[in-house]
Amino acid sequence: MSGPLSHIRVLDLSRVLAGPWAGQNLADLGAEVIKVERPKTGDDSRAYGPPWMKDGAGKETSEAAYFMSANRGKKSITVNLTHPEGQRLVRELAAKCDVLIENYKVGDLDRYGLGYKDLSADNPGLVYCSVTGFGQTGPYREKPGYDFMAQGMAGLMSVTGEPEGVPGGGPMRVGVPVIDIFTGMYATIAVCAAVANRAVTGKGQHLDVALLDSCVALLANQGMTYLATGESPKRIGNTHPSIVPYQVFPTADGSMILACGNDNLFAKFCAVAGRENLHKDERFAKNASRVKNRATLVPILEEIFRQRNTEDWVEALETAGVPCGPINTVAQAFANPQVQARGMQISLPHPLAGQVPLMGSPMKFSGTPLEHKLPPPVLGQHADEILEKILGMGAEDRAKLRAAGAI
Repeated sequence: MSGPLSHIRVLDLSRVLAGPWAGQNLADLGAEVIKVERPKTGDDSRAYGPPWMKDGAGKETSEAAYFMSANRGKKSITVNLTHPEGQRLVRELAAKCDVLIENYKVGDLDRYGLGYKDLSADNPGLVYCSVTGFGQTGPYREKPGYDFMAQGMAGLMSVTGEPEGVPGGGPMRVGVPVIDIFTGMYATIAVCAAVANRAVTGKGQHLDVALLDSCVALLANQGMTYLATGESPKRIGNTHPSIVPYQVFPTADGSMILACGNDNLFAKFCAVAGRENLHKDERFAKNASRVKNRATLVPILEEIFRQRNTEDWVEALETAGVPCGPINTVAQAFANPQVQARGMQISLPHPLAGQVPLMGSPMKFSGTPLEHKLPPPVLGQHADEILEKILGMGAEDRAKLRAAGAI
């Protein structure tokens, strides 16, 4: 056994990011994940470049870095879903799988006889996960949805960025497609839960996971602030709505983060800064008072931080046990010794790009450790292996499918 889901087979009919992210998580966990792609073009994200991966000689390949970020550990087969023989192949594969992931528009796969009702009739234990922009129900169910749209519609952009009236103020999306990623994470959790339930009941089920729902859920404390008060939270930049000081501060040579999550940590910070008088001041002694007097306290702290450089502050505050840190570039993050020690950058051999650097999984298991074995696949790379191993299809039958344009 390699990975806690090594007994599970997944048919991944999704593309771009949210669905593929769920499929990649399951592959990381040891599942055999079969990625079904369109002939010739494949997953849309294969064309999301530059940047393109480079081979050992430094020459660009046809493999997009975007695609590589969400498809490690999978096997690729191309199938034409508009062809009757292609539809038959997917039905036969689904009958041999435990999980199916798809992110087509609502009802699209039903037209091909590949909806949940059709496939579960042949495989009652199938866990069928549909990932869409707005879900299988509701007035928006047939609309296409994208991460950027969800961030705007669900209110996330209204609480992200600097306030109105300051330089750079206005709504801002998060720097990575966080809703696609979180939707993929919710889909992963839902799949694992449904698989666990199936172990008890013997029955699969249809999972309905949506970008808009995921973004609303992601509002977390900000969403509860609205529900508790009836007032929409505002953008406050890098500050925290309920904790002070918990933000970015300028230093003598850059910027850094200070995160005093309680009164004791603020007192420790004041000691390091040589300003014990601050935590003894009734305006700043308690977090609620600091939040109330934020406008008075923050300028004082900004002036204090400008007196020393980032490295000095981080070293002194870490020694005192005060949460803090630099604001790294992505390059600095990957060079960080803790990131390296945790195996968050891996390397795997790739048919076109040679030895490729990839991101590792953050999930660590003591009893069933994860093993990264397969790089993101070349389009259609595993077609013969999949058809022969899973469906017992010989070379002659595979040749006929190719000649017919089904694969």
